[in-house]
Amino acid sequence: MNKKVLVAVADGTEELEAVTIIDILRRARLDVIVASVMSAREVICSRGVRITADRLIDECVNERWDAVICPGGMPGAAHLSDTITLVEILQSQNDAERCIGAICAAPQVVLSAHGLLNGRKATAYPGFREKLDADGAVICDDALVKDGHFITSQGPGTAMIFALALVNELAGEEVAHDVADGLLV
Repeated sequence: MNKKVLVAVADGTEELEAVTIIDILRRARLDVIVASVMSAREVICSRGVRITADRLIDECVNERWDAVICPGGMPGAAHLSDTITLVEILQSQNDAERCIGAICAAPQVVLSAHGLLNGRKATAYPGFREKLDADGAVICDDALVKDGHFITSQGPGTAMIFALALVNELAGEEVAHDVADGLLV
């Protein structure tokens, strides 16, 4: 059975991050479900790109996820953070020590703001990265940071290495290399 990955999206999500993550995880043949935290499945991303999610977030409760991923972008990350259902899914994911990924503003605005990165090393988009320590995280300037079951990254330019790190975590190094080779990375 393929591993199940939940990618949460909202109005204002950074489309380059969301689409890169979704695409690369699907290339690795992971079972990716895109869930909107808005009242409709269609979201309008930060640059006007429209994405139609597979489900609404409330349809994703009480499922076991091998990974839950939060793209960044503003106000997308704020919408994710304000969604109680998603926060509960993330807290359950954390309690079970299953993979949680966040990129750009999301490590600070979503994870750190809800105490999920306490004592963990993490990175984020500059400007959000500086706020991580106020919420108890340990700031790292690396483009990609893995600490336990958390994987964080900095932004649109690091989305591909972030997504490949998620593939490595969920499907193994060989699959990650195969996907990277197919992408000429």
